[in-house]
Amino acid sequence: MRDKRTYKEQFRAFQSQSGPEGRFALDWQERLPCLNDKTVTTAFDRHYVYHLAWAARILSQTRPESHVDISSSLFFSATVSAFLPVRFYDYRPAPLGLDGLSCDAADLLGLPFADESVSSISCMHVVEHVGLGRYGDPLDPDGDLKAIAELKRVLAPGGDLLYVVPTGGTALIMFNAHRIYTYEQTLQYFEGLELTEFALIPENPEDGGLVRGASKELADRQKYGCGCFWFRKL
Repeated sequence: MRDKRTYKEQFRAFQSQSGPEGRFALDWQERLPCLNDKTVTTAFDRHYVYHLAWAARILSQTRPESHVDISSSLFFSATVSAFLPVRFYDYRPAPLGLDGLSCDAADLLGLPFADESVSSISCMHVVEHVGLGRYGDPLDPDGDLKAIAELKRVLAPGGDLLYVVPTGGTALIMFNAHRIYTYEQTLQYFEGLELTEFALIPENPEDGGLVRGASKELADRQKYGCGCFWFRKL
């Protein structure tokens, strides 16, 4: 109630300061209250800010001729396409139009690429959802394993895969939101690929923001950390 009262008082004060001939129309009926933004610091989703920053830094290092992204955040593909041609694919295609970016439909369980044909690919905060039905996909307890098999199939020799999933000390399904994987579990699923880098976004900010070169021990202390795996096919 206090916030609403203060809001009304501020509206009247601003209206008075603006005068009858203000530069903008100002009408109480056209108001849009934002009452929860007076914070000391700016809040953000640690997983999504840091893992996208991690992936962008790697692409700025590897500089592929083009990049394929499978269903990761649109913010990533839209931003990276400013300096690198990106082909974005999603189970629910996005009608996004930008130069340097193409958007098409694809099912992660049957990617539209030949074997070993993609030299740079990312699939971040995606596979943990596959088969849980959250996004309209069929229920499949092994959907994530089938998706991983597809990523391994299409990755070219010498190619890079940027892969991000929730990571913690216990393998857990929080139905129907997502799965949480252990560090060792992810390495096992990607057997045959070389781990070039492991980064972690811990739950507790006191453990760091984006921890590059993170240890298995730190990963195992998490319940819902964000594991960032850079794999390369030899």
